[in-house]
Amino acid sequence: MQHIPSATSVRKPHRRFGIVRVSVYMAFLLIIASWIYLFIGEQANLAELFSAKNVRYAVQFLSGLAGVGVDHPAFLDIESWKRALALTYQTLQMSLMAIGFATLGMLLTVIPASRVVAGGTESALLRAWNRIVYGLVRAMYVISRSVPELIWAMMIIFFFKPGLLPGAIALALHNFGILGKLCAEVVEDLDMRPIRNLASSGASKAQILIYGIIPAVLPRFLTYILYRWEVIIRTTIVVGFVGAGGLGHEFKLSMSWFHYTDVTLYLLCYLMLVFAVDLISAGLRRWMQ
Repeated sequence: MQHIPSATSVRKPHRRFGIVRVSVYMAFLLIIASWIYLFIGEQANLAELFSAKNVRYAVQFLSGLAGVGVDHPAFLDIESWKRALALTYQTLQMSLMAIGFATLGMLLTVIPASRVVAGGTESALLRAWNRIVYGLVRAMYVISRSVPELIWAMMIIFFFKPGLLPGAIALALHNFGILGKLCAEVVEDLDMRPIRNLASSGASKAQILIYGIIPAVLPRFLTYILYRWEVIIRTTIVVGFVGAGGLGHEFKLSMSWFHYTDVTLYLLCYLMLVFAVDLISAGLRRWMQ
């Protein structure tokens, strides 16, 4: 017998397409309104960016970065390179601590944050408890990722002395919410038939988790974790501005003291660190595939 789609199943794709179309229109209108406000409300003039004064300042800054007129530029000094590489290692440590804390928090909360668990088939009392826990964890995810890393770092500095740990905690708090949301959606998109088969065959919840859920979600979990590690590496320099240590802190000090050749040295180390982490992450993803 030929399957005839119901009216509900036909309407759902059209409704979804309508929501997407309205979202695109709204985004386009917001972009147009922003540019109108920029040029009319703020009376901005893009030509001022290329004025003679700004060009002169840019040339002076770039000349300072290149060490023009400097007798002993930092990027040609061995001792400066040793100090910069030590700071680079500290920055790498901060990123590893941050992604480790964020991943641990995500793994402890991702199952209760899934709608699959919240809408389970247990007793009414247990189902109500699961929904409460689901709401609390999801709210925690929202609060965690809504506060930028820099704000987290500024608040945490009040409790800890400046160093790598406050920076790692600030980065972990922000990325915990992002990782939790992404990985909870992975759990929600799982094919539940193998899990139901395990449950019907008498498997315990621990066995269902180990043999049914973890093998199915692990590749995408690792992909998200590696991606957020790459993002964390790029953000370490920002939290360093408030005393979180690493390359970011020294970068800020060098800019404040107009030591532009030191800035060049730290930028070179930072670029090498980002490039190395990208290579490691890409290699791990290929290995997983």
